[in-house]
Amino acid sequence: MRLYFVGAGPGDPDLITVKGMRLLSEADLVIYAGSLVNPALLEGLKAETMDSNGLSLEATTARIIAALRAGKKVVRLHSGDPSLYGAILEQMKPLEEAGVEVVVVPGVSSLFASAAALKTQLTLKGVSESLIVTRPAGTTLEKDELRALSRHNTTMAVFLGADRIRDIADSLDRPAETPVAVVYHASWPDERILQGTLADIADKVDAAGISKSALILVGGVLTRNGFRRSHLYRDR
Repeated sequence: MRLYFVGAGPGDPDLITVKGMRLLSEADLVIYAGSLVNPALLEGLKAETMDSNGLSLEATTARIIAALRAGKKVVRLHSGDPSLYGAILEQMKPLEEAGVEVVVVPGVSSLFASAAALKTQLTLKGVSESLIVTRPAGTTLEKDELRALSRHNTTMAVFLGADRIRDIADSLDRPAETPVAVVYHASWPDERILQGTLADIADKVDAAGISKSALILVGGVLTRNGFRRSHLYRDR
């Protein structure tokens, strides 16, 4: 028995991988992650589709195992890339214990769709050579390390934090003029980009009414200035 975890990409249905799309077209059952997955990806499939939103892990696992034992090809469709806040290991463990072979197919993360929307690099020579991916404390995380991580003065990507944007901005140990961008629904038709600084980004996000489905990016790469030419394109 084999189950495929497939990254659906950030939203634009064209941004799923070729392999991911092939597996969807071949599947008999697709269990997808609710509104996080663009419904356009489910159109025209021969598969039965099931929204996992509101289902317990045990119920989802049981449904997958029953379908696999019936000889069906099953795809578990996640938003973005499953390795970033995808909660896939907790799903894999009971499946593997039941004798299921798991295959993970990567997807395009909203992190990269956001960088594309902003037309910048997350790592930029002379500005930031590193990227920190993190999230704020909340319902499922008792304490975060945002303040300490911000002191590295490198690019930061903060997932799952749009509803805590003011607390995040206040907690970062960087100058008030540090550039910040919030990208809502990166690559979706209703994509929105808000740009500002640590001093004013919370007011802009509140005014826009954005509280979920948005990525926060912090750092000098957002200005698209001050970088040095890479070794690849150096003067010769």
